[in-house]
Amino acid sequence: MRTPSRALPAATAMLLATALVLTVPAAAQAAPVGTARAEAARAPGDDDHQTKDNRRGRVAPTERQRDLAAAAGATARWNTFGTPASLTPAGVGEPLASGLSADPIVAARAYVDGHHDVLGLTDRGADALELLTSAPLGAGAAVVFRQRFGDLVAGHDGLLTLGVRDGQIWYVSSSLARDAAAPEPATLSAADAVRLAAADAGIASPAVMANRLVAVPTADRGARAAYQVTLGADLAGADPVAYTSYVDARDGGVLLREDIVDNDHDTADWSAFPLSPPTDYSSADTRQKWCFEPSRRCDFVIGTSASPYAWDVLDGAPTATTAGNNSFAVHNWNSNDPFTVGTETATARPGRNYDYPWTNQWQTAQCSPAVFDTTARNDIDAARANLFALHNRMHDWAYHLGFTEKTWNMQDDNFGRGGLGEDPEQGNAQAGGITGGPPDFAARDNANQITPPDGEAPITNMYLWQPIAGSFYAPCVDGDYDMSVVGHEYTHAITNRMIAGPDGGLSSPQGMSESWSDLSAMEYLNENGYAPRGIRAYTIGQYVTSDPIAGIRNYNMSASPLNYSSVDYDFVGLQVHASGEVWSATNFDIRSALVKRYGAGTPSLQKACANGKVPVTSCPGNRRWAQLMFDSFLLMANSANSMVDARDALLGADLVRFGGANQPLLWNAFAKRGLGEGAVSNGAADVNPTPSFSSPYATEAPVTFRPVDEHGKPVPNAKLIVGNYQARAVAVADTDPATALPDTVQLVPGSYTFIAQAPGYGEARVAATSFHSGKPARLTVRLPHNLASGNGGATVTGDGINPARLVDDDEATNWASLGSAVAGKQVTVDLAGGAQKVRRVQVSAMLRPPIATDPDGATQSRFSALRQFRVQACTASATVTCANAADFRTVFTSRPDAFPSVAPRPRAPELIVRSFDIRPTTATHLRFEVLTNQCTGGPDYAGEQDADPRAATDCGTASPQALNVRVAEFQAYGS
Repeated sequence: MRTPSRALPAATAMLLATALVLTVPAAAQAAPVGTARAEAARAPGDDDHQTKDNRRGRVAPTERQRDLAAAAGATARWNTFGTPASLTPAGVGEPLASGLSADPIVAARAYVDGHHDVLGLTDRGADALELLTSAPLGAGAAVVFRQRFGDLVAGHDGLLTLGVRDGQIWYVSSSLARDAAAPEPATLSAADAVRLAAADAGIASPAVMANRLVAVPTADRGARAAYQVTLGADLAGADPVAYTSYVDARDGGVLLREDIVDNDHDTADWSAFPLSPPTDYSSADTRQKWCFEPSRRCDFVIGTSASPYAWDVLDGAPTATTAGNNSFAVHNWNSNDPFTVGTETATARPGRNYDYPWTNQWQTAQCSPAVFDTTARNDIDAARANLFALHNRMHDWAYHLGFTEKTWNMQDDNFGRGGLGEDPEQGNAQAGGITGGPPDFAARDNANQITPPDGEAPITNMYLWQPIAGSFYAPCVDGDYDMSVVGHEYTHAITNRMIAGPDGGLSSPQGMSESWSDLSAMEYLNENGYAPRGIRAYTIGQYVTSDPIAGIRNYNMSASPLNYSSVDYDFVGLQVHASGEVWSATNFDIRSALVKRYGAGTPSLQKACANGKVPVTSCPGNRRWAQLMFDSFLLMANSANSMVDARDALLGADLVRFGGANQPLLWNAFAKRGLGEGAVSNGAADVNPTPSFSSPYATEAPVTFRPVDEHGKPVPNAKLIVGNYQARAVAVADTDPATALPDTVQLVPGSYTFIAQAPGYGEARVAATSFHSGKPARLTVRLPHNLASGNGGATVTGDGINPARLVDDDEATNWASLGSAVAGKQVTVDLAGGAQKVRRVQVSAMLRPPIATDPDGATQSRFSALRQFRVQACTASATVTCANAADFRTVFTSRPDAFPSVAPRPRAPELIVRSFDIRPTTATHLRFEVLTNQCTGGPDYAGEQDADPRAATDCGTASPQALNVRVAEFQAYGS
């Protein structure tokens, strides 16, 4: 029997890990209100990625390449090497090439041989392509080639993927270098490379996981011999650090560095929670008995062809514990490593009945650290067994969707089916349970996945959850039992292996990796009948957050208003999670449309499809969508992808697997969410991509934007945004003659909400409005003058930092008061034009990303956002200056939950601009006064909420956020 190795055996590697939610709270002990304390080094939800690409230069495609692509009927996007990042059919139902061999590999090679010019390859560059894999996609295949430069394979980039079906090429993606000349030989040693990589990454005593010589193409210097060095520190700890660096083997420069920590017979049976323990947090043991083979004592038979032997079998023999071919689970209270079978795995069960007691101890003890010294030991055996079983279920489910040995999955033994073995998933149960609690909470309210390339064992850390003052208010639960969390993290390993080949890893600044993880966890639960009914079937993290609808996100994926106009709408916390919600909403629409077309199936059919017993062409629509999603992973040859890239790959997957049967449905769903045919992203990290609501398969409604003021006069320089967010959103139409944007937008039929905004007028929301195929429409939006607008002549004075930003008509900026009690903090606005009658105000508590040059440049906490306020009025006269508080009278006091939020933390939808009717008031001055912020005014954040004596949880007395408040907008209207 092979003993599971210490987390990551040495081999070539690039790690990429993603945290579900990263929470590093402020110090635990209470600070008296009125005494400011330093913020934590990393605020809740921050992501410390330090990925960098030091390669310089860019090669443009030649005019001949562009002409050939156009002549072939292809839509082309180009990478930095001047070769196609993607080629997709421009015409409906027309492949990129046809008449090729029925053998997908032969067809792919023939396409390459006949298209050197459009691919931008020299003959030597084309000859250097070697087959990496050919993975079936239904009746088609994804054929992946990798370049070799002399004796060295490409360690990063250098990939070509072709989607092939029936002798036709439907999709091409590449990160190819034009030529494949051998690089100059290495002059530095492997040890030199480790030293240089460690210094560059700032790791004093690194654990070296991989070090090999590869080639790295550059745009301006050809291929460079480089050491691919993977190293890290505290890999199984509460806050792992790991990088893959490519060190130039001649000059020692770091060409690239990638942060890989992204912050769920005689037969064996397991007791496991299919979804989670009860969400009322009772101690009812609702675990099912899962057996690998049929047995009278089992609730469900989990054995499928994805795992030839029972999950606890390693090297042909049962381990009698939580170790097997696909994964092993250990407890990691002290972030210790290495682990061996029989020490840190679960208590041995020679009878292979893994039914350990579960007493719900972390919940019933309310996070008391004393649980680790009790006989029950915080239910650690049950936690290890549960995590082990859930990892194996994800392995088997994903296997039937195409995550196999040939596509670089995670197994100790690959049974000669391709790929590299010795890389089972290591699950660290209750990671940092003892060492990662208060005062810094480094190992709480989190989960992450570290995924090296094929042949290197990945690690997932599952943490305990508990309430943390001014950071995150979770219940006292164990993340090892929440399948939506476990499945989310496991999917990071899937996408990091399948996208861009076994070594390339994945970078998706627009958040698709987070979305794919949410979507896969959701689909696994629904297909197997484990999801709750109704909207909660699509919630990620209900158990660990106590929120049944939004869970760990801003929105439930089935009820989201988001579109590509506002991809970066929420910069507070780990931004890629919020951006990814756009992709989740889009894919949920696609899934729903496919269910409508192909049906939902019976529960038995759903389970049969989930276990690979029924071909996908006989499965319901949701399974067809899941299959296309997995197929699209293989079709992306580039590590860095935008939503536009991911859209094209999903469309390509449908062309390859289903012969394009769903192209109209897919395009129309993409267009409805702003990812239509005109959508443009200037690189994977574009924070202002161009949305498009048009589809090649729809007749759009031309909608003309007509903003008018309270007198019906046109409003100049106004812009129209689709959706609910104004800050950082991209407009689709405007009335500004200085821009190239027209005042008319093409919209696929459907219902849309809008925001109109203009300097001097504030903003106005437009309720859901329906538009019909080909029918022109005029969208008249009333934008009355904002009497409190700085752009309209109003002036401001008051407390805190940047008061003028409170009246700039823009939610992308905000005013702040920091370091002292927030109640009574105020800004006074001298209204433009003298005395005005005010009937309504609009207020926004939206937060913004940090600005290094700003006095309030620190990361902004959700708990510092406004919750309750009041408005006071004053009319200046010969005897009244409106300079003193006594000059003002209160005309409006908001409800205590004017900006409502509940546990686990405030969310962006609760903070955006809201309108409040006030008693009609004539005034020359309005005073906006803070009563509470989210920290001091939110009931869910008040009081002592656990039994951990090391930390207080009351936000108003135990968090520095009690001393900070931020408000984005104060607008006043006469109508």
